[in-house]
Amino acid sequence: MISRNPPRWPALAAATLAIALLAPRAGALALGEAAPKSDVLMKNVDGRELSIASVQGAKGTLVLFTCNHCPWVKAWEGRMVQIAAQARQRGIGAIAINPNDPAAYPEDSYENMQKRARERGYGFPYVVDSTSDVARAFGATHTPEAFLFDARGALVYHGAIDDNARQPGKVKARYLSDAVKAVAAGKPVAAAETKALGCSIKFRGGK
Repeated sequence: MISRNPPRWPALAAATLAIALLAPRAGALALGEAAPKSDVLMKNVDGRELSIASVQGAKGTLVLFTCNHCPWVKAWEGRMVQIAAQARQRGIGAIAINPNDPAAYPEDSYENMQKRARERGYGFPYVVDSTSDVARAFGATHTPEAFLFDARGALVYHGAIDDNARQPGKVKARYLSDAVKAVAAGKPVAAAETKALGCSIKFRGGK
């Protein structure tokens, strides 16, 4: 299990990260499958009740499991917000889902989600998975963890944001951004599955 604290980033750690990202994880939603529990209503930071199905775009849907407290999320957050905005501009709906138990990490409370969305300029829904059951159905285990579905509703990308959380200027593989561009253009995703790295999800009620 990945530590909830990001490691130091010498050359060896960076190489290890790059290798690990290439290995998909067993047990998660399989490529080609539809989003599970897509009609489950979840409370958005603006007070509305939304589902994955309700934010679906004409060309696809991006689902991001994320939270407030995780250092890995904080490292990738700016890029996640940017990619989600680009996805929406290209006709792909986007939704961020917080499955964490705020009893374990108070920073992940609903009130702090509202504050975070305002401060970081989220232009897309950020909702509470109040039972963690949506995350369980996806087989998600980390924050951040991305699932991208095409216009048919089939999963075409699952995994990490890119290959370098802490050093944006040294990113070599822009997995999620490239996948969004491919889906918007109706093309196959070149790297369809990578390993999500980050903090373990703090499931409500345990696993």
